[in-house]
Amino acid sequence: MRVLAALSGGVDSAVAAAKAVEAGHDVVGVHMALSSQPQECRIGSRGCCSIEDAGDAARAAEIIGIPFYVWDLAQEFEQTVITDFVAQYKAGRTPNPCVRCNEFVKFRELATRARALGFDAVCTGHYAAIVDGAAGPELHRGADNLKDQSYVLAVMGPEELHRVVLPLGDAPNKAWVRSEAERLGLGVSNKPDSYDICFIPDGDTQGFLRAHLGAAEGEIVSPDGEVLGRHEGYWNYTVGQRKGLGIGAPAPDGRPRYVLETRPETNQVVVGASELLSISRITATDAVWLASDDDGSDATDLFVQLRAHGTPVPVASLTRDLDAGTISVVLASSARGVARGQSMVVYRGTRVLGEGTIDATGR
Repeated sequence: MRVLAALSGGVDSAVAAAKAVEAGHDVVGVHMALSSQPQECRIGSRGCCSIEDAGDAARAAEIIGIPFYVWDLAQEFEQTVITDFVAQYKAGRTPNPCVRCNEFVKFRELATRARALGFDAVCTGHYAAIVDGAAGPELHRGADNLKDQSYVLAVMGPEELHRVVLPLGDAPNKAWVRSEAERLGLGVSNKPDSYDICFIPDGDTQGFLRAHLGAAEGEIVSPDGEVLGRHEGYWNYTVGQRKGLGIGAPAPDGRPRYVLETRPETNQVVVGASELLSISRITATDAVWLASDDDGSDATDLFVQLRAHGTPVPVASLTRDLDAGTISVVLASSARGVARGQSMVVYRGTRVLGEGTIDATGR
């Protein structure tokens, strides 16, 4: 099988490409250059897509013995990830840019170009597994729960399940991957993992948003409308936030307050007691359903995950309307601090059934 392997410059993608070669595939490596300023996109283990990463990817391809190319996707990344990130915060949501990147860049753009060039599949270093099921390929959690990335891959859609190779799905842990890199002679075996938002390498999300959205003074209010303080932009707050509220005092009963919601239409931030963060109903939009043989109506062993590495929450019932692009669930136990704009991924056991963007919650 002809396979196009995405090489980020990190250890995971390098080992995945090497494993694809060992499996007998005809592999070509490609590095997706996503930043218009690559010299500024890595600070230690923060960020990615730097000149350093491109060089590490090229050296890994040389050691593995596969052809290597660099694709400039900075414009696509700017339009589909960074611009959307800012727009979502302006709309009072808390987006997950890694989900967006996987949907529009690492799979849609990569897969489209791969097919146009005659490749049968793409290969990535994600910690997730493709399993042959009775109705076709299924997306499952990776063997290492601590590194599992199935949450950010659910957006790939059912068609791509037939055209993706995930060699690290059965990797027991990151130490094993590093040992494989060392065995293969890959120079990235001890390279630190990147973390945080790749296009905000200094980790200052508020500073990034301030540069793009400026400041807009508004009210911090209680659920009943009492004005408690002022803010300089509701986009600087997210559901569940406790610190940095700028109120200066706890509630009259001495308990801390938390951000309950932001209201773009009135430029308000609503804060209140911690128990008000608990919700039991979620509606997600822009739904993607991967399981043609499972509609989720049987709630047995059904869970949703609401954050990239969050604890799965059992589901009491699920309804979906794929014509309207919605998935609605009633949780068997309450969840806290669920923000609009995040992904809700539906699992049956370890299998991913579907995904949607959280649009509304209720108690």
